[in-house]
Amino acid sequence: MDEIKIPFNRPVTVGREMEYMGQAIANGKLAGDGPFTLKCNQLLEEALQAQKVLLTTSCTHALELAGLLLEIGPEDEVIVPSFTFTSSAGAFALRGAKIVFADIRPDTLNIDETRLENLITPRTKAICVVHYAGVGCEMNAIGEIARRHNLAIIEDNAHGLFATYQGRPLGSFGVMSTLSFHETKNFSCGEGGALIINDPALVERAEIIREKGTNRSRYFRGQVDKYSWVDIGSSYLPSDLLAAFLYAQLERRDYITQRRREVWEFYHSYLQGWAKESGAQLPTVPADCQHPYHLYYILMPSLEQRQNFIKYMRSQGIGTAFHYVSLHLSEMGRKYGYDIGACPVTEDVSDRLVRLPLFNELTEQELVEVVRAVKNFKG
Repeated sequence: MDEIKIPFNRPVTVGREMEYMGQAIANGKLAGDGPFTLKCNQLLEEALQAQKVLLTTSCTHALELAGLLLEIGPEDEVIVPSFTFTSSAGAFALRGAKIVFADIRPDTLNIDETRLENLITPRTKAICVVHYAGVGCEMNAIGEIARRHNLAIIEDNAHGLFATYQGRPLGSFGVMSTLSFHETKNFSCGEGGALIINDPALVERAEIIREKGTNRSRYFRGQVDKYSWVDIGSSYLPSDLLAAFLYAQLERRDYITQRRREVWEFYHSYLQGWAKESGAQLPTVPADCQHPYHLYYILMPSLEQRQNFIKYMRSQGIGTAFHYVSLHLSEMGRKYGYDIGACPVTEDVSDRLVRLPLFNELTEQELVEVVRAVKNFKG
């Protein structure tokens, strides 16, 4: 087993995480919706121009909440890109909906808006878009299609917190959006997420569902004299201890983004010549998208070269990772009737993509070593 000297990812602290966690313990409020949870919600509401933000235990749970709020069920279809994590589809499959897989663009690797309308049927209820690598989908075109067919848009924005499309925050285009605070994300508390609600009509029910189907939030605001079971629901509240850790990271969002930008731009600058010579493809970021430097990927010329590249980098002590496997070709995807060739761009990209190490504490010397190893790879 080769020793990994430069890992693919390393969770880091960037400020007052330990101090705030100590405060949370001293507050005597470690359950959900404590002081730090409310601080995170408020910070995100202001930054994202959102009607309401609710921290959740994961992005997966935020997506499940979205499915419940839209009352998606067995008679419905939800369009989801095949190139995404399982939660983007699984949250709606859990409600019994049929998942309709969409192919992606070969440049940004986002859902291909030009092929979207052909997937819509009378049963279609929602479109779940995924802003891959934090680069915004073509939301103007997608929004127009959704309006024309009276469909809800849900943004899976696990990669794109604080990114923008045409100057507008990602997560502000759909009726709802979701965030991830998993340890691999730009801002982390180990495990966590958030539901961003842009439709005020959904806020009260979202609070109820998130609080085990009770009107407990109204009780704590003094709107009712006792709380009780009023709707379906589950427990989607993260501990305030996790929120304390997260709040420290969100406070340092400018620092985190700038540091990741330095790493991302180092790769992008020093790998241009190598990519042209080797036939590899580097990330595409349209001019109207400001991305958060979430990940840096290379599209190798073939699956064989991708696999050889990962092995070679490991032999050099450097951790790399492929990414999503085509969901339409998974065991669950095939149950919906999909087979090879249904989403050709997704199938091609999934076979060839590899991600380089990207985290805040990567040193310049480590970056030099990664780039040197990439350039020395012979296929």
